[in-house]
Amino acid sequence: MAKALRGFSLSIRSILRNRRISRKRALVEYQFAIIKRVFHFSHTLVTLSRRVRVKFMFSCFAYNLFALNIMKG
Repeated sequence: MAKALRGFSLSIRSILRNRRISRKRALVEYQFAIIKRVFHFSHTLVTLSRRVRVKFMFSCFAYNLFALNIMKG
């Protein structure tokens, strides 16, 4: 995302680009907030990227069960 410098405004093209980026980010922000807050997945203690990926997959699976439980009532 582009940022305006002090005393200068962004061009229309940059504003529209920033809006497109924020719309894409907004789709997943809520899910990541739930994963971080409810499942305490703000950082990992494992170091290998494969292990982090597996741990994140389990967190996403837990989120899906959590969301299903909320939808179910």
